Amino acid sequence: MIFVSICVGSSCHLKGSMQLVELFENKIKEEKLEDSVILSGSFCFGKCNRVGVTISIGDGTNEEVFSGITPESFSNFWTEKVLKKIKECEA
Repeated sequence: MIFVSICVGSSCHLKGSMQLVELFENKIKEEKLEDSVILSGSFCFGKCNRVGVTISIGDGTNEEVFSGITPESFSNFWTEKVLKKIKECEA
């Protein structure tokens, strides 16, 4: 089980956080990962960037924070960070 938290604070909201929430929800459902991913919103992580949204991924013990995630970079982020973390936790 991994935890994905998307910043929905004012800065990230203006940079597309709600679009990313929707992309995550759709991908989790499409790949039937409802039992592997807990998706939540969060307020500022303090890592604001000029472009994109800040997202944290963790397993309940360790958490990584990524900034600058956009709808355009979502697909790579999903594959390289989210799916990789799911596989690590299942191993």
